Amino acid sequence: MRQIRAILPAGAWGTLRWIWNHPLAARNRPGALARWVRWQVGSRVTLGPVVVPFVGETVLLVNPGMTGATGNIYVGLHEFSGMAFLLHYLRATDRFIDVGANIGSYTILAAGVRHAEAIAVEPLPATFHRLRANVRLNDLDNRVRAMNVGLASTPGILRFTRSLDTINHVLSRDDVADVDTVEVPVTTLDQLAEERPPALIKVDVEGFETEVFAGAEHVLAQPELRAVLVELNGSGVRYGFDEAALQRRIESFGFRLHTYDPLERILRPSGRKDSDGNALYVRDFAEVQNRIRQSPPVRVLGVDL
Repeated sequence: MRQIRAILPAGAWGTLRWIWNHPLAARNRPGALARWVRWQVGSRVTLGPVVVPFVGETVLLVNPGMTGATGNIYVGLHEFSGMAFLLHYLRATDRFIDVGANIGSYTILAAGVRHAEAIAVEPLPATFHRLRANVRLNDLDNRVRAMNVGLASTPGILRFTRSLDTINHVLSRDDVADVDTVEVPVTTLDQLAEERPPALIKVDVEGFETEVFAGAEHVLAQPELRAVLVELNGSGVRYGFDEAALQRRIESFGFRLHTYDPLERILRPSGRKDSDGNALYVRDFAEVQNRIRQSPPVRVLGVDL
């Protein structure tokens, strides 16, 4: 075992363990490991972005080193519980807001597979360019409004890091002085949703979630919004934010923390996040569970979810 680990690329052992334990990959581990090998070899040959199949008829434009995107190649749905919840919950008549969209994996699932309307928010210009490329590749310009902005409690300007891949974030006092940054215009969730409230919001902003939800007083109160998926991985401490306080704020609007089992389609009240560090807040439980149960199956890597 040590000899195997010694010949693997840096970080590969952790990736392989993650693939091995992923619920979808566990259905066909040889296939998942073969996809990992093909990508490791192929991406070193092409040295540039590659269009890869995603879910249904959708595709993703993926560059080597894109952690979340390459995870979709290996296991179908990188964030299994959250992505599957979106697929089972959303309808074509819904609006979805993707805050911290990155290259658009959640947005493509929402608009390209479930045919919902989506607003995709990505502050980093280079990443936004990749997001727009994925929207165009999937012919989704009529369903997706991609916005190169950040979100906070009030409109303005914020400075973001821009060379840290999936962990780029709003600059904090603890960041080193010579970190590569970019200034980005900022709006609020309430302004984004003022024309039409969403049915689902996903927020992944590397610790700045408290500021994002501080600008969401109106949208959180709208009855159409029944689910919020937010990454809570402890990164808020870099800004002095208390995740427990944020959770209490979200719950003050009637939301409760749940876990979701996509294979059984069971939504359970829970006091914990999923294995990806995402917290799923749901209200109007009966309606959400009914939607989940009635949703048609979605085929991912040969498995009907």
